Amino acid sequence: PWALAFLPDGGMLVTERPGRLRIVGADGRPSEPVQGLPAVDATGQCGLLDVVVDPKFAETKLVYWTFAEAGEGGNSTAVARGRLEGNRLTDVQVIFRQLPKVSSSLHCGSRIVFARDGRLFVGLGDRFSRKEDAQTLDNHLGKVVRIEPDGKLPADNPFASTPGARPEIFSRGHRNIQ
Repeated sequence: PWALAFLPDGGMLVTERPGRLRIVGADGRPSEPVQGLPAVDATGQCGLLDVVVDPKFAETKLVYWTFAEAGEGGNSTAVARGRLEGNRLTDVQVIFRQLPKVSSSLHCGSRIVFARDGRLFVGLGDRFSRKEDAQTLDNHLGKVVRIEPDGKLPADNPFASTPGARPEIFSRGHRNIQ
């Protein structure tokens, strides 16, 4: 699996599931792997997933990506951003983490889309063994979340004031968004 994002100079960023990000120039030649990515848990369908550049990339040089992040309980899909400087990402920070972490290598899902208002929509898989959780609001499994570009919560998210709900949820009931 791989994803790509177009750069203003005619090149593109391409993800490779094992945890590599490359710049493919307008001439079609791939770079050496971009340095600065956080650790990626590349097992099964999980790994380095989607990538998108900031709508104002020419000014900000910000790149956003999703990846499987290992931790206590297994792994989950995370969203990170960093500034692309040559062949290196700097100022890297994880701005969102799917909860809970799950012991699974399936259905990590993940697409990132910038909305017209500048917010991010992130599609998250149900992790296969937790399909029923896609319908509940107390987790991020099988959901689309909406966050600000810095990871903060938009106050007008549909479930932001619902007791017991994860406030980042924008829609629920999705199996595996890929």
